[in-house]
Amino acid sequence: KTYEVIPELATKWSASADSRTYTFEMRKDVFWSDGVPVTAHDIEYAIRRNINPETASPYAYALYILEGAEAINKGESKDFNSLGVRAVDDYTVEFRLTQPAGFFPAMAGLWTYRPLPRRSIEAFGTAWTEPEHILTNGSYRLATWEKGNQLILKRNPDYKDSVTQQPAQIEEVNYYIIPESSTGLAMFENGELDIIGGTFLSIPVAEIDRVRKEYADRYSAQPDLCTYYLGVNNEREPTNNPLVRKALSAAIDRKTLVERITKGGEEPATTFTRPPIFGSVDPKEGIGIGYDPEQARRWLAEAGYPDGEGFPTITYMHNTSENHAKIAQAVQAMLKRNLGINIRIENQEWKVYLKSTTQPDAPHLFRFGWCADYPDANNWLMEVFHPTKSTNRIRWQNSEYAQLTEKAMGSTDPSERIQLYRRAEQILNEEEAAIIPLYFYTSKYLINSRLKDWYHMALGGQQIRYWRLTGRP
Repeated sequence: KTYEVIPELATKWSASADSRTYTFEMRKDVFWSDGVPVTAHDIEYAIRRNINPETASPYAYALYILEGAEAINKGESKDFNSLGVRAVDDYTVEFRLTQPAGFFPAMAGLWTYRPLPRRSIEAFGTAWTEPEHILTNGSYRLATWEKGNQLILKRNPDYKDSVTQQPAQIEEVNYYIIPESSTGLAMFENGELDIIGGTFLSIPVAEIDRVRKEYADRYSAQPDLCTYYLGVNNEREPTNNPLVRKALSAAIDRKTLVERITKGGEEPATTFTRPPIFGSVDPKEGIGIGYDPEQARRWLAEAGYPDGEGFPTITYMHNTSENHAKIAQAVQAMLKRNLGINIRIENQEWKVYLKSTTQPDAPHLFRFGWCADYPDANNWLMEVFHPTKSTNRIRWQNSEYAQLTEKAMGSTDPSERIQLYRRAEQILNEEEAAIIPLYFYTSKYLINSRLKDWYHMALGGQQIRYWRLTGRP
């Protein structure tokens, strides 16, 4: 609940004097679902597999802090022995970093660092995640996977939580894959679901007011460590012009957006890293571009489009969702009213959308959300927008920004790191307007009264192993 790093598979860890080598000692009572112990060798294998360019892991960059990782992932080296991970013995794993990183224990909890079952992967290839082949080691086991419909997890009686020393409380957990939030709400109201909400199945925007009144004792709105933003294609005309990007950002009324469209207590955002994450900027500092339609029109005129004359129709794309569609329509109306320009809205299913937004001809504007993997601005400013050490969907290059984030990553001085990240936010959101932050998320939930010990987790995933059920639905 405090978002502090606590041991789970590890029992303890230590850092070298220069904070470049971390050693983790592991539990000896954790087993794969076939009864084989989980060892340090499973972690070493997982990291080698994830960094291998043949695996094409989209989050391989989260491993670049390890020695040799970036060169291997980019095909510049085939020397996996140079990779900064080593199983010292069956229950001790060592990580060697490219530079000091006091936040590394939090990174070590990311999925790219978690153990993988080599024997299953080598035996079944891409089918290793099917229920009949998958090997897991946590508080639940995968029982059923109906693709596109449902996942069923069953309690693992052999797993004991590192804090409570007890197995999970609920025998079976059913996850339903529901494309439309209105369908999910109907299922909750029919007693078919115990909980909906969060970033995966949001409550329909149009229903927020009603839900808050009718289910006051079951409704919960909590701040999330996430930012909703518009990515901008920084290479495609006309959004390759910083003046155009600034005009677009200044023409969007974020306050109206959260009060009239999202309606869930979201906070307007002009920077990217969500406060209070370390390295974030206090909104009171005024960094970023706020709502200023007159300035927006001046910037657009300076870019060569007075009153929007000659400005081509640009595309705003979002992944298929009722809520994203409403936000897109609101932004479209604001840009038309304040700048006199036309926006074409398109939507795609998630997998197609992810591919489309990585192409050179990606839409001019595309919505994304970013949520913290660990509580440090490195996870936001370095890992999302660094020109070469991130996915960089916005296709943006800025050498000063790159140098700032690299220096902040390696610094062990908290005060220095805060100032470096502050300057990076200023470049990203204000001087270059390389993205357009819209708001900081809140998560809205509806929770059945029979579900006990639930609490909102803005970081680290929902802790279902601590939940309890009482009574009937």
